[in-house]
Amino acid sequence: MDKSVPRRVAFGILGLRLDSAPPTGDRWLHWRPTVDLVRHEDLLLDRFEILHHRGEERLLATVSEDLRSVSPETEVRGHLLPYRDPWDFEAVYGALHDFAGAYAFDLEEEEYLVHITTGTHVEQICLFLLTESRHLPGRLLQASPPPRARPNHLGRFSIIDLDLSRYDRLASRFREERQDAVSFLKSGIETRNPAFNALIDEIERVAIASRAPLLLTGPTGAGKSRLARRLFDLKRSRKQTSGAFVELNCATLRGDAAMSALFGHVKGAFTGALSDRAGLLRAADGGILFLDEIGELGLDEQAMLLRALEDRVFLPVGSDREVRSDFQLLAGTNRDLARAVREGRFREDLLSRINLWAFRLPSLRERPEDIEPNLDFELAEHTRATGNRVSFNREAREAFLRFATSPEAAWPANFRDFNAAILRMATLAHGGRINVEAVLRETERLRAAWGSPAPEAEGEEDLAGLLPSDRLSALDLFDRVQLAAVVRICRESRTLSDAGRTLFAASRSRKFSVNDADRLRKYLGRFGLEWTDVGR
Repeated sequence: MDKSVPRRVAFGILGLRLDSAPPTGDRWLHWRPTVDLVRHEDLLLDRFEILHHRGEERLLATVSEDLRSVSPETEVRGHLLPYRDPWDFEAVYGALHDFAGAYAFDLEEEEYLVHITTGTHVEQICLFLLTESRHLPGRLLQASPPPRARPNHLGRFSIIDLDLSRYDRLASRFREERQDAVSFLKSGIETRNPAFNALIDEIERVAIASRAPLLLTGPTGAGKSRLARRLFDLKRSRKQTSGAFVELNCATLRGDAAMSALFGHVKGAFTGALSDRAGLLRAADGGILFLDEIGELGLDEQAMLLRALEDRVFLPVGSDREVRSDFQLLAGTNRDLARAVREGRFREDLLSRINLWAFRLPSLRERPEDIEPNLDFELAEHTRATGNRVSFNREAREAFLRFATSPEAAWPANFRDFNAAILRMATLAHGGRINVEAVLRETERLRAAWGSPAPEAEGEEDLAGLLPSDRLSALDLFDRVQLAAVVRICRESRTLSDAGRTLFAASRSRKFSVNDADRLRKYLGRFGLEWTDVGR
């Protein structure tokens, strides 16, 4: 044998029905998957490891004899499977896992095929999972019978490599599906902040793979509620949840109302309990329960919620009969829950239970790159809701983005402030166009609401009589500081040329032809000013 060619080894489960010969007639005219494999000239097997159940020893002997008669060079080994029920997933997976762990694989000298045509569906699934996880370090081997019109012919086989990186089209499709899911969580907004994009990517992977609680933290208005709803919609589209999305802001509840809203009550449990109430935990059975501001729950409610998470059961208020509910918890908070634990306001065991997957959503000020795509999203949402298309003119858009991304734009309520600002400008837009004047009115309204007056440039009083207040407010602080300095130099100079020589003293020496007056004239012209406006 050529030692440079690796030996080929197949694993398969003996098929009690498919590998059995008919009681009468020529068994070679009957398609038997295990025997049929070695009849293919282009599938040479050096060894066949056949796994079988107790009581199938006679069938194993017959199949082994037929394998050797067809392919004498194929060594056949039998392995007894220890479980009784081939449909018991836990027993089957455990036994096959143990077999793979004990087998002496030689990856340098041998290559392996895992035959998944025979055996129960449970056994086939377990072989697939063990191959995918590389516990069985091989490729899948699938056989199919010949056409019914030609029963005495060979069947067909295909070898499947689970390394998707070798299948560009498949790998590309899976990448696209993941990208679509991430985009869905971002409401289709093409966000540009790298840290935020990486965060949403991780949240998507966890949401698809786990039903454990998710904790969403971050400042008020950062988008926790919207993200929770999108997570539910994503899991529902993947058939990973069948129940409802149930949302509650825990800050709105106090006392008996909190217990009753969450866990329900029975008639007569307390004054005013005139009938039974199911409660939100029961309403979320099979679905997702989103508890926003979970840090506002009382300690008693926290204790009952912990038990519901761990045991899936709880007691409605006033009842002595437990109720079962299987839900996934999404929790949101803008509070420091670790600090609340230290202060005795939040249970440490509950925090440990819901903190397995914790994600902090950044504030709007931490994502200045994402303000522009969110601006376009809000305008599109306004169009969808009202049927009226609204847009900015170029100067107005630039003015708003300068303000929105500047240090003075506090956005204390984050997207709630931002959404409200866009809605006000869109509602008041004449002819569907938002102009500079509308932007200036809105930015002044925001400054007043935030208690933050517009920053002034040093010497800005020199500009007071030169530009209208709305035009001045539309300038960046950088431009106002520079223009104020230029105006001051002009007022200290006798002529336009003198002012130009002072302002361009460093750069003029590096020019072959110098016209400082013209440079200064063009600079002032950018702001609609002339020398007669600013000079002596």
